[in-house]
Amino acid sequence: MSPLDRSLAIGPLGLSVGQLLLLLSIVVALIVGGLIGRRRNVSVGDGIFNAVFFGVIGARLVFIVQYGESYDTFWSWLDIRDRGFEPLAGLVVALVYLVWRLWRQPRERRPLGIAVISGALTWSLTAGALALMVSQGASIPPTPLTTLENDEVTLPTMLSEADRPMVVNLWASWCPPCRREMPVFEQAQQERDDVTFVFVNQGENLSTVNAFLQQESLALDNVYLDRNNALGHEVGAMAMPTTLYYNADGTLIDTHFGELSRATLNRSLERFSP
Repeated sequence: MSPLDRSLAIGPLGLSVGQLLLLLSIVVALIVGGLIGRRRNVSVGDGIFNAVFFGVIGARLVFIVQYGESYDTFWSWLDIRDRGFEPLAGLVVALVYLVWRLWRQPRERRPLGIAVISGALTWSLTAGALALMVSQGASIPPTPLTTLENDEVTLPTMLSEADRPMVVNLWASWCPPCRREMPVFEQAQQERDDVTFVFVNQGENLSTVNAFLQQESLALDNVYLDRNNALGHEVGAMAMPTTLYYNADGTLIDTHFGELSRATLNRSLERFSP
């Protein structure tokens, strides 16, 4: 798993390392901009917040344009819990806003420019350091899992037998986002016979898992138990849901932390297209 996709649980809140680094970069930009702006009696906080805001809006709109057919309603476009964004588009929008702002507000040019550079350096240096410390292209872990029939299975064995890409979802019945995304996976499992979907429950017993599947009327194949959360620890997923995408060779090629929608699932499944 990419170091930026690793997740951390802070009480009931789950955040990816990438999100924490983004927050850190914004805080650094605000602090630096505030210190420099104070000398010139200029406030740059609203410029930074506006750049972030317009960047997020732009990233979301471009994603919706690309995958709008995967959303059922207009309101689902606004549900950003699926983390459907196009980061490059957001960055371009934010930069365009900053250029316009610096052109219109000459007094802000120095403090705002230095603040933005400081935030960008914070992101690039911390993300780069993490990338050097954590290996990329991790292989699928051989963690022993238990089937609903109480047999033992491992994901590498399944992968070699199926000889096709695998999507591994880490979930729990007490996790609301996990529950909401299950119908999305159920539909995808029915439609994509070229991909193996695996659902690894984290930390719950057999009766709890069976009761959940029956209560929600879910027809899912490849539901396994990981009673000690061993797989989650192995891949660096400390919060749920987390979805891992492995190619047919067992190499991790994509990760999605948090709730996904049909649109964000479709985007990741495109990585398996020939």
